[in-house]
This record gives sequence, C-alpha cells and structure tokens, in this order.
Amino acid sequence: MNADNHWHLIPYTIAIAHQKGGVGKTTTALTVGACLAEQKVHTLLIDLDPSLNLTTGVGLPPNLIDETLAEVLLAGTSLENAIRSTSYENLDILPSGPGMVSLSRQLHSRPSYETLLRKLINHQRMSVYEVILIDCPPMLDALTILALSAADLAIIPTQCEYYSLQALESMFRLIRLIRAKNNAQLRYRLLVTMFDRRGKFHARVFELLREHYSNALFKATIGFDTRVRESQMAGIPLTIFSPNCRAAEHYRSLSKELLFYVQKKRSEGA
Repeated sequence: MNADNHWHLIPYTIAIAHQKGGVGKTTTALTVGACLAEQKVHTLLIDLDPSLNLTTGVGLPPNLIDETLAEVLLAGTSLENAIRSTSYENLDILPSGPGMVSLSRQLHSRPSYETLLRKLINHQRMSVYEVILIDCPPMLDALTILALSAADLAIIPTQCEYYSLQALESMFRLIRLIRAKNNAQLRYRLLVTMFDRRGKFHARVFELLREHYSNALFKATIGFDTRVRESQMAGIPLTIFSPNCRAAEHYRSLSKELLFYVQKKRSEGA
C-alpha cells in the first residue's frame, strides 16, 4: 500500500482507545502515523483528546489552533480549514483544541451523534487519505463512542499490569455495544506496550494474554524506552527523533504488521 495505490475512496479508519491513561495511546497514534507516512501511506491523524497531546506531538503550538473537529461538527467549519499539514510528508492532522471539551458535552444532545464522524470520514475531502488514526481520550465518553462508531479497527494498547488488564472488560463491553448499535464491522486488536520481556510478571501476564486473546493480539510488542518521553518533550515523532532506538524499531514492526492486516481486510471487503 502506498500513496500511488489507493485501495478505496474511503480511508481505513483506526481508533486507538483505552479507558486508562498512560498506556501509550497517543504515542501509538503518533508513531504509527509517522511510520505509515515513511512508507508513503497518506495518513490523517485525528486528535479527539482535549489534552492536545497528539496535536503538540506533531509540533503544532496550541495557541495557533483555531479550528478543530468541534468547530467542524458544531459550527460548520469546513474540513479544508480544520485539517492542518504537518512538517512530515504524507502526514496531516485534524487537531484538538479547547472546543473539544464542549464537544463532548454537546454531542449527547445531538440525535444519532454516534454517526457524525463516520459521515465526515465519507466526505470527499477525506478520499485523499488511505489511513486515518484517531487518538481517543482516556475515558469511555461521547468522544470515544464517536471514534469507535466510525472505526474499522480499534487498537487497544495495554500494559502487562493488573489495572490495565482490569480495564479491558469495560472496553470489550463498549465494543460489543457499538457493534450491536451502529458499527457491526468494528474489529479490535490488543497491543502490548511498555513491555519488559525480561520481567517475570510481565512475561507471565503476556502469556495469559496470548492464551486468552491469541486471535486479537498483535505479534509486535512495544518495549519500554526512555526515548519515548524525550520525543514527547521535543514535540517530534519517535521514529524521527530517535530513529534507531528500540521502541522506534518496535513501532516499525507494528506498522508493517498493521498494514498487512489492513490489506487483508480490504481484499476480503471487510
């Protein structure tokens, strides 16, 4: 898959979601986006998290952001005005901003709000993208429901830690609800992040994940790497900030596995 070989006029949409913070959602969205862009896959990032971490992660200063998804859905701002180019070829972003907090509150009063983002993704303006990556807030609120209702695939980053695993059942319940209500085709995959393969507890939990979710677990795992935090502080995607670090290589492996998965689903018509 590359920018010269579009499979479909509608981009393949991936939501990165988990109700627990600190599991690597934003890092995954940003780094996978950068990896896909490296492979000449025209990619759009959508930042649904009011914290703006994905937006600042591509180097956009918050004070220069006037238009976000909130303005598109609530005030009729055009996608052309809201989508921003980044400093990286093949990578654009629909940024977050202060209006995202009010968007979450106001969505509940809109009839069938769950389908609003899906309709937006079907817009002709979006046909230039092959993949859309949505960074969800660390809660199962209206914004996460909006993203999952629009997604073909949910990536659920999880650590091999008790509290992270405990929160998975809430994610699975929400996915079942969304499948039943408005997105029967939604699939999910678990991604192990901040993994210490040498740690006995992590290794034991990872084996449990493989035992129970073998068909929904990425083969690639993301190891703990201090360069991730350094890249966040610099506002530069990890694979550009430290291209040869361990986590960057792990994310490249993940991106290749993800592209293979997406190609397979596209060929199946899923």
